[in-house]
Amino acid sequence: MLSRIADSMYWMARYLERAGETARLMEINLLYMVEAEEDMGEKDKWRPILEITAALPHYVELYGDDAITTQRVLQFVCGGRTNNNSIRTCLRLFRENARVARDRISKEMWEAVNEIWMGYNERLRGSITLEKASTLFVELRNQVARFNGLLAATMMRGEAYAFYQLGGCVERTDMIARILDVKYHIILPDIHMIGSALDYYQWAALLKSLSGFEAFRRTNKSGFEPKAVVDFAIFEHDFPRSLAFSVDRAGAALATIGLEGKEHTAKTFERLQHFMATTNGELVFTTGLHEFLEQILGLLAEFHAALAEEFFQ
Repeated sequence: MLSRIADSMYWMARYLERAGETARLMEINLLYMVEAEEDMGEKDKWRPILEITAALPHYVELYGDDAITTQRVLQFVCGGRTNNNSIRTCLRLFRENARVARDRISKEMWEAVNEIWMGYNERLRGSITLEKASTLFVELRNQVARFNGLLAATMMRGEAYAFYQLGGCVERTDMIARILDVKYHIILPDIHMIGSALDYYQWAALLKSLSGFEAFRRTNKSGFEPKAVVDFAIFEHDFPRSLAFSVDRAGAALATIGLEGKEHTAKTFERLQHFMATTNGELVFTTGLHEFLEQILGLLAEFHAALAEEFFQ
């Protein structure tokens, strides 16, 4: 396979996953603002979203740290043309990469790519109200799910499919780690807040951000204990949006691609796998969740750099 095709399939998946996950985060945050009983300022409600999407430095540069408002954040995250991680930017790059790999994807997939891009871009016309934003996020999530269904049903299995799967797994692992790192430090309540309504809504919001609220409730009957939530989001191999599941699927994609002669990629992925396999929930909370997630993000960055060097150049 040509390196530019492999690169496009990989980034096509990453950009779509990033757009869909950002829409999910925004949707859950809007719901949380309505449901939570505690009154929080706009800055406290939206700063975590900007941090998770790595857009905070650019936002502060444009508007200032004290100008974090609902309307500005909605416009910036949904359609900001100078925001490299805005949903609009991600969908535009998703379409550009799909165009490069046009001969490797099905006709139905290509039509869906154009529907997603043109439909979203059209809906951005005018100011983005809360009501408009809520509808926008739901529609985009449904379109992303439909596209992935078309991919599963119509695309030939092979290297191109594997690179798409790999890109999606890498992006999801990165996003999950960022969500846990940022949310955990903001959510972690004072002792007197444990068990309160605010405590419940905060942990529920984190699980909903990962689409894991119902799955967690079915497998954990003890309530929203921080250790149980974090352990579920990191080490539950049967949950599709856990770190463990994403790393497992990335390994399966690499097995299809083949790593013969790709020693750097093989070694960096082995380090990531080994780190996950030799760590558990108890150890994470003993050594520090933030430190654990920093190591995961560091190992993931090394793996991505190795991929780029040995496959995409």
